[in-house]
Amino acid sequence: MKHASFTFTLLLCLAAPGAAFAQAAQDHSGHPMPTMAQAAPAPADAMTEGEVRKIDKAAGKLTLKHGAIKNLDMEPMTMVFRVADPAMLEQVKPGDKVRFSAEKMGGLLTVTRIAPAP
Repeated sequence: MKHASFTFTLLLCLAAPGAAFAQAAQDHSGHPMPTMAQAAPAPADAMTEGEVRKIDKAAGKLTLKHGAIKNLDMEPMTMVFRVADPAMLEQVKPGDKVRFSAEKMGGLLTVTRIAPAP
């Protein structure tokens, strides 16, 4: 009986480090989950429909009445956005129907792409 008990204890000791290694190899708690700032930009088919309400070229801002912005988890509303490239403001005028992509960049909501709505 002592021999069987010793063998079982020996096998348990030999298996324990392997089990601990297997568990540690699957432990992802040390890896941070990506945040919105780190997430990939929204794909082209994720553009949001909107209407240009106001353009402020001096401030590099655009007021849009828009639908839900899925990648920002934002409900439809009218709000002011910064534009990533001031040249975007030359492409639109108040009243234009557009499709656009927006991201949170440097803590500010920013239009990264804009195009006429089909």
